Amino acid sequence: MDYKKFDLLNPTETHQMLRDSIKDFVQKEVEPQAHAFDKKENFNLQLYKKTGELGLLGLTVPENYGGAGLDASAVCLVHEELSASDPGFCLAYLAHALLCVNNLAVNGSEAQKQKYLPKLSSGEFVGSMAMSEPDYGTDVLGMQTTAVKKGDKYIINGRKMWITNGTIDEKKTPCDVVWLYAKTGEKNGRSQISTFIVEKGDPGFYVGQKITDKLGMRASNTAELVFENCEVPMDRLVGQEGDSMMHMMRNLEIERIGLAAMGLGIARRSLEIMNKYANERQAFGKSLSSFGQIQKYIAESYAEYKAASAYVYDTARKMDLNYEGNRLDSDGAKLIATTMSKNVADRAIQVLGGYGYVAEYTVERLWRDAKLLEIGGGTLEAHQKNITRDLAKSGL
Repeated sequence: MDYKKFDLLNPTETHQMLRDSIKDFVQKEVEPQAHAFDKKENFNLQLYKKTGELGLLGLTVPENYGGAGLDASAVCLVHEELSASDPGFCLAYLAHALLCVNNLAVNGSEAQKQKYLPKLSSGEFVGSMAMSEPDYGTDVLGMQTTAVKKGDKYIINGRKMWITNGTIDEKKTPCDVVWLYAKTGEKNGRSQISTFIVEKGDPGFYVGQKITDKLGMRASNTAELVFENCEVPMDRLVGQEGDSMMHMMRNLEIERIGLAAMGLGIARRSLEIMNKYANERQAFGKSLSSFGQIQKYIAESYAEYKAASAYVYDTARKMDLNYEGNRLDSDGAKLIATTMSKNVADRAIQVLGGYGYVAEYTVERLWRDAKLLEIGGGTLEAHQKNITRDLAKSGL
């Protein structure tokens, strides 16, 4: 490999073409609607369908199931570019493309893949993943939702909370496919968690409340999902009972690298805005960029963004989507990139002063959206725990 010519952010010509097409799509389709849908606190379903036309919804799905068959580097660049404009919409995209669709592509049976992946990849279906509950988040084994085998069906009871794409509109219409985790008993004193595919229209499944008045990510719908004696056919069990921890581990790395890449997009856009403003705005007869404190904000933001980019894309380059192999760095990349994005957005607001505090200059929305990245897909504290444990095992 000629390392002088190697581009970590666009390792192949395919990646560069993909980034160019996403940039064009973002400029023409995403940016014009971002503020309005954030203000309405609603998911742009029509924009979602357009991402399907671009082949983004099945980004990591093999081509024979209707997907694009691309890798983790492609996941990073798509999430970075979308989040540079509309992180809220990108979060809805991530919940579909990574939490539901990639999970199914990696862990589902052949019959399940053939049944669901083509429609999920085209945009005909909207998908979500349901794990968190009102009283249980990071403590996965504490979940209370149960699935009990009865004849040729499973009967599911419980509530899931904070589910991105749980509903697709203000009428509380459920999404089409839910990748659901539920307790199927205990084994050796530990909860046995199993994975199910729940469809819109399954008896006993409905949307509880649509969660509004969120700090950020308002362009993605968040909902409570309720299961009251919900009947799911046996063939919707994914793998065997008790396989969920394996399913989760196989998918956590790509989820976290996608969220880390969202942080890159937020930081890059915030940096662009503050740099432009600092060079155009005058104070005491000089541009803001000539003042030392402003230079500190801009320079540190640039250096932190570039460092995080290198870590995120290098981790993605080494990632195998079908194998859990580098949780240490997927945790580490998300830990660094997400907090970096919030800090850079915060500095951008400071540089812009009063203008940074209003929606017209975008950075206030980016700052609000960035906070969720430190919570969703694993809290900062969970990453710190995982990294410390993995380093102890490695002997580093």
